[in-house]
Amino acid sequence: MLETSSLKHLGEIRKKLPKNEKIVFVSGFFNIVHPGHLRLLRFAAECGDFLVVGVYGDSVGDSLLDENLRFDGIKAISLVDYAFILKDTSEDFIKELSPAIVVKGKEHENSFNPEADVVKSYGGKMLFSSGDISFSLVELLQDESQRIVSSSFVKNDSFMQRHGFNWLDLEKVLKKFQELKVLVVGDVIVDEYITCDPIGMSQEDPTVVVTPVGTDLFVGGAGIVAAHASNLGADVSFFSITGSDEITGFVKKKLDTAKVKARLFQDESRPTILKQRFRSSGKTLLRVNHLRQHPISQEIQKQLKSELFDVINDQDVVIFSDFNYGCLPQPLVDTIILECKKKNIMMVADSQSSSQIGDISRFIDMKLMTPTEREARLALKDFESGLVVLAEKLRKKSRAENIFITLDKEGLLIHADVTSKNNYFTDRLEAMNKNPVDPAGAGDSLLTCSALALASGSDIWQSAYLGSVAAACQVSRNGNIPLSANDMYFGTRS
Repeated sequence: MLETSSLKHLGEIRKKLPKNEKIVFVSGFFNIVHPGHLRLLRFAAECGDFLVVGVYGDSVGDSLLDENLRFDGIKAISLVDYAFILKDTSEDFIKELSPAIVVKGKEHENSFNPEADVVKSYGGKMLFSSGDISFSLVELLQDESQRIVSSSFVKNDSFMQRHGFNWLDLEKVLKKFQELKVLVVGDVIVDEYITCDPIGMSQEDPTVVVTPVGTDLFVGGAGIVAAHASNLGADVSFFSITGSDEITGFVKKKLDTAKVKARLFQDESRPTILKQRFRSSGKTLLRVNHLRQHPISQEIQKQLKSELFDVINDQDVVIFSDFNYGCLPQPLVDTIILECKKKNIMMVADSQSSSQIGDISRFIDMKLMTPTEREARLALKDFESGLVVLAEKLRKKSRAENIFITLDKEGLLIHADVTSKNNYFTDRLEAMNKNPVDPAGAGDSLLTCSALALASGSDIWQSAYLGSVAAACQVSRNGNIPLSANDMYFGTRS
């Protein structure tokens, strides 16, 4: 009979395992995680769909390190889908789990393996391999890429003193996020990070050759804005467009995990937007976008508007998260804005133009808009004016109440109506993370957190500060990972 803890882990594995997916099982002491372990685990992960790793407990045999330390080392590896401390023998656990494949190191192939008869009894396979020699240690350590590092944060106490608030004021605002109802509308995107090891230069032509060693998928675009807002405590409704493809399932699963109430309308004429980034040593080598940019049909616009209007009445803020890929045609935008104005609902907007062309000024009467300098200049066709003049021109054209112009590592220019009587004041807030790991998603986190702060009743300066903290947290790790209240507390206290 298995230990109680093992029975618990069996139940959790079966609960997490998607239908028809092949389990691969590996077990061992894993005293100190080294490249050999990573090669073995990568090989195992490639043999099936769901990698389970049992770390032998202290009671099973001799080990150099405490079982919890060894378990933490394995849990941090992104290749592993489920890790646990194994209190039973591996053969007893395998008998109950019945994994399709059991993997052991090549050195065990000619030895006695007590698991062999058990695996054979239910029709499974045992494979022996030490994996390929290629590996990327830092990229495979999940916790290293997702941990927020306080040493990279830069406080701005002078900004807080200048505008009369402190850390306690900010934390009170964060707690109010739990009272908000937020509606997000815009393009959902899936970001695929393909981690590569460099092999060298091709001898046939001057081309850098790499081999992929790992893949991570993240929900991005307006989807991550919705996930940020929900993870920070708000009740979030999300409206977007997807294709009719497998990636849609991934989007739905991630939004459901983030507790976002998503209404995704399928458009047969386009794929779900997928952006692939091929990365090595923390740098992006190549980006490949799979998308179509034509506006959604009038029929889909009508369906989206109808269902959006069903829930709009009790919303505290509507966030337009536009990436200019066709989800928000101007007639739909105008209709939503008109309805929000009738019901006195706060609106904020961002319209990103990195590799595409957009116009942030088409979002009229926003409480806040957060363009980059380039996006502001594109909207105004002004490539000469200074930043303050640029911000004022954009404010007048769009009738926005407040403008944040994001300046990458130079921080944030804030152009704000401090009295609600067209008495505008401009200030600058320095970037709070001087050593970003991955700049993707900084604008989305800034928009989300600043919008929630404004909807909670904070002033524009506190909203700008919290938005900047959110951006600093986001860029400190790889990929679009939903922010949490703990992340923000960490950032404000660091």
